[in-house]
Amino acid sequence: MSILVTGGAGFIGSHTCVELLNAGYDPIILDNLCNSKSESVKRIKEITGKDVKFYECDIRDRAGLDKIFAENKIDAVIHFAGLKAVGESCAKPLEYYDNNIGGSVILCEAMAAAGCKKIVFSSSATVYGSENISPLKEDMPEGKTTNPYGTTKLYIERILKDVCASDSEWSVCLLRYFNPIGAHKSGRIGEDPNGIPNNLVPYITQVAIGKLSHLNVNGNDYPTPDGTGVRDYIHVVDLALGHLKAVEKVLGENGCFTYNLGTGNGYSVLEVVKAFEKACDKPIKYVIAPRRPGDIATCYSDPSKAKAELGWEAVRGIDEMCEDSWRWQSQNPNGYGD
Repeated sequence: MSILVTGGAGFIGSHTCVELLNAGYDPIILDNLCNSKSESVKRIKEITGKDVKFYECDIRDRAGLDKIFAENKIDAVIHFAGLKAVGESCAKPLEYYDNNIGGSVILCEAMAAAGCKKIVFSSSATVYGSENISPLKEDMPEGKTTNPYGTTKLYIERILKDVCASDSEWSVCLLRYFNPIGAHKSGRIGEDPNGIPNNLVPYITQVAIGKLSHLNVNGNDYPTPDGTGVRDYIHVVDLALGHLKAVEKVLGENGCFTYNLGTGNGYSVLEVVKAFEKACDKPIKYVIAPRRPGDIATCYSDPSKAKAELGWEAVRGIDEMCEDSWRWQSQNPNGYGD
């Protein structure tokens, strides 16, 4: 079966394509490379020993999408493509609304025109907003998002729910995931952000490799055990395998389904720093910096619904996540630019 993977050259997308290929699917990668590298596509082929189609295309390019659907019989779509930095979204909200929401609408229009009505959407725990108390469950109210990035995810979820309600042929799986880190065991693919990383672990890895002098810990006055933000970190391979289970769900059953993909455990920023120091066997220098706009104190999941209905659960712990992140960074000090 052919699965169109938008954003398939990115961090989560590339790992998901590896797992799709290993499971016997034929992923087709669509990516505009605005925050990814085509080298990752070559390495997907290297890891799996299998070929994969790649289209350099933007999800807002309707003609480009129509061409891809015309050239391939696509059974389902996994939709990763989108801008994803919380801080940047606060500075550039219109760019985020145009790319993430506008692009998703155009993608759905192209899917409907091609008769492909099965989609797995890369959503986020940010849709729960700031008022729900962790552990977060799928039946909690969503909506009071704290930044434009989270708002785009919320609106796209609502659009997909409305599309599903309007046409019973659609099957939609909304995957709300938490904080993906780690890398493939081979050390050949991993997270390679442009410029200074927005996310914690890529920032730590670049400090460990010597590219950055220190880590900025954004806030140490949160109501948490050590004052730093607590998050549910999940290994990217566990996350990728969750997408395979979601593909099975949309291919086998129509309707709209929502699942958290997380470990159910929360780790503070300083706990992650300590785990990474153990993985790389060196100290990580950090300084306390102001809170970032849009951040909340604590966010971790209740992943029991995904286990019960999809048969999925995360099995890799924080030490393995940090070890794999370090292997990727130490073997690829300049990311895919080596």
